[in-house]
Order: sequence, then structure tokens, then C-alpha cells
Amino acid sequence: MRLNTLLPKSFLVSGFTLMAAALLLTGPLLLPNTAAAQARALPDFTDLVEQVGPSVVNIRTTEKVTVRPSGDGGNDEEMLEFFRRFGIPIPNAPGGPRGQRPGRPQQEEEQPRGVGSGFILTGDGYIMTNAHVVEGASEVLVTLTDKREFKARLIGADKRSDVAVVKIEATGLPAVKIGDTNRLKVGEWVMAIGSPFGLENTVTAGIVSAKQRDTGDFLPFIQTDVAINPGNSGGPLINMRGEVIGVNSQIYSRSGGFMGISFAIPIDEAVRVSDQLRATGRVSRGRIGVQIDQVSKDVAEAVGLSKPQGALVRGVESGAPADKAGVEAGDIILKFDGKPIEKSADLPRLVGATKPGTRASITVFRRGSTVDLTVQVAEIEPDKVAKKEREEKPKSNSAGQGYGLTVSEVSEADKKELRLKGGVRVDAATEAAARAGLRQGDIILAIANQEVGNVKDFEAILGKADKSKSLQVLFRRGDWAQYTVIRPVK
Repeated sequence: MRLNTLLPKSFLVSGFTLMAAALLLTGPLLLPNTAAAQARALPDFTDLVEQVGPSVVNIRTTEKVTVRPSGDGGNDEEMLEFFRRFGIPIPNAPGGPRGQRPGRPQQEEEQPRGVGSGFILTGDGYIMTNAHVVEGASEVLVTLTDKREFKARLIGADKRSDVAVVKIEATGLPAVKIGDTNRLKVGEWVMAIGSPFGLENTVTAGIVSAKQRDTGDFLPFIQTDVAINPGNSGGPLINMRGEVIGVNSQIYSRSGGFMGISFAIPIDEAVRVSDQLRATGRVSRGRIGVQIDQVSKDVAEAVGLSKPQGALVRGVESGAPADKAGVEAGDIILKFDGKPIEKSADLPRLVGATKPGTRASITVFRRGSTVDLTVQVAEIEPDKVAKKEREEKPKSNSAGQGYGLTVSEVSEADKKELRLKGGVRVDAATEAAARAGLRQGDIILAIANQEVGNVKDFEAILGKADKSKSLQVLFRRGDWAQYTVIRPVK
């Protein structure tokens, strides 16, 4: 018999009146202890904070900047500002730049650069953080929870994985426990400790929202709804067993603040990188020399695959390991070193994690059947970035900006080095161009199947382009020529 069938409508106004009715019918002994039930259902993070908190550190960085000393009377800047405000020509100071007093050379001084977080890997002072936390820093300062401060030495940083290791001269430090990301489940409670906006030892909590999230070249990120803000970068993501299972690295935000989506580097990947940094100061990754794409449902049906899986080979670099092994354009790589390739992003991660020089097996799907090949993995090379020219180079104007592109001329020296006839260099890629994968340093060779010889050609082609339609772009990055499509904003 349902409760609401026995009561007049006036009793069903609120939860309070409904509870009163329940007391009348069942008595107080049958009423569940709601507060106690909720307390049992929600996790308690207090023990975890006491356990892991001492292993989390605050990281401050400084950088050297050039400053101009003020005059003896302390009024030089005020006087110069007076001249500028009223349009009065600033007198040249003999022996120095315009407006600078003679005999007063510029000086370098340390200024605050940023704040981040980190955690202690070993008791003898090795600390893990993000590469972007320490990038460009002239000095790294580490503060422990007991307020001791140390000047840290950078052991190594890897931009591709955003992992860095620094070292402080101390012993007996409380090191973290490393967890197993394979045991991590979506929906599991996790906690973060860090220094958002410089607020040291801030604790936030949430759940794992997703695993294997594709947002990086070599990393399947852990997605959570733990509150992460600037300053949390490099701090640990901790499970309910007090183990570090990730390194907080990125957030998705339209405002610059937390919006409920944050990403952490899986700790197994981070530890693998940190071990190499501690051993050699750099990270060595494998490569086989193929251009790949996702296998769509249409492609799978066309070639006879039972389901969309693997990595479609769009091109093979001449003389590269894949070429020597017999991999062909049009092949679909299903396995690498015995491990299945479910989606194309799996292949660069598996190859990158393979030690150069290793002989690995590759299983490809070719013309209706599988073929087993053997490849000797080579070492990946950093992208070639041409030296910037000192002279001012012509840059694109309005036409490029409409697609989020700013470009400049490629110098004759760079053309000779890269064996190019023409092209324009990407100085900045935002909005539509960034979404298409273009980035600073790329060299655009053709647009809409028309060769781009210089900035003038670039402007002319884009000026005639229909901005409501997709734009096909051929560009050069390092030794590779690649295609991408800039799609219009809808």
C-alpha cells in the first residue's frame, strides 16, 4: 500500500509534512537515519590529506629581465612620462638610448615568473612537475609543507609529455606511493593537492570522468571533474588508497578558470619519462616513418574489415623503418609488437614508447588479408625549426587573419636548407587554423591546390577563397609534407 494513497493532499506539500506522515504511520523506529546514511556513502579524505599532503610541494619560478635603473633623484620615470603624455620630444641622452641618462647601463634582475605544484618522487630530493611549470625559468624554488625552501636544479624536461624532474639537496623526504593506472575505473573518487593561484596545500576532490582521452601526441589523458586551476599544474592526482595515479596538467576552459573538465597525465607514462630524464636528461622515443589516419566505418566496409579499427597508412617516408619493412600506403596497421591498435592514436604511443633499435612485429591488413612484417624502430628526431631572420620580413594582413593565420616570408637560406622552391612560414595559428592542426613554424606550400611562392601569393589566393567552404592546405613540418583542411566556423 503506497503512502500517498492514504493521506490527504494537504499532507503532501513538502518533504517535512511527508516525513511527519511517515512518523504517524510507522513510528520513529522505522525512520532511516538519513544523515548517517549519507555520511557512510560519501568518502572521507582527511586521512589521505594527512598521508600524502607532506609529499606535495609548491614551486615558484623566476626569470631574468632587463631593467633600466632610475635616476639619482628618483624622478626620471615621472619626467619621461610627463614628456610622453604631452607630446614633448624626449631629449636624447648622450651615450645611451633615447631618454636614458648617460653612464647608466641596463641591468638584469630576477622577477617572479609563475607558480606551480609538484610532488616528491624519492626521499633524496627528486621531484616531479610539469614541463610548462619550469620552462624558461632561470631559478626554481621549492617550498615544502614544513615551510623549508630549497633552490632546485632542473634534471630534465620533456615538452611532448609535459613532464619535468627537478632535484633539491635534501634527504629523508616523504615520497609518494605510485599507483597502477590499469586499476583505475571511471567514476572512482580521486583527490588533487596543489597551489591554485598560489594558495599552497589546497585540496580538491571529484571523480574520474573518462580514461584514454585523446588530447596529446603521446598521452592518453585521465579526465576528471576535480577542480584544477592555474597553480595546480604538476601536482598529484591521488586515489582513495593514497597512491598517485596522475599528474595534473591541463584544463578545458573558455574563461581561463575551472569549468568541470581537467586532465591528468597517467602516472605510468609520467614515471617512464621521469626515469629517462633522471638517467640521461632527455627522452628517447621510437619512430617508424608513417603518416596515419583514422579508419572510418566507410573505409572499413570498403576494404573488408569487420569493424573500424587500426591505423590507416596514408604515406610512408622513403628509407624509413616502415619502408624497409615493406609497409605500403593503404595498409591498415592492426597490431604493433603484438599489441592491438584500436584507433590510430594508439600507434604513435606504442611506437614512441619503444626503445630505438628494437625489432618489433607489425600486422597489417592489405587487400583482404593480414600480413606480418618486422620493423627495426628508429629514434624520433625533433622537428626542424629554421633560425629566425634578424631583418623584418613581410607579413600577411587581413586575408590570413580571417582564417586565424599570420605568415611571413621564408628566407632564401631556409629554402636552400629545406630544399623548397617557395612557401610562407606560419608565425601564428589560431581559431580555424589551430583547429586544423597548423602551428607556428609550419611552412605552407599550397592552398586549394595552388602553389604558394610568397606572402603575395598567399594573400591573393586567400583573397579569392570562399570563406564559407573548407580550404585545403599543403604544409611542411620538419621533413614531412602534410595535408590538412581548414573548415569554416558554422
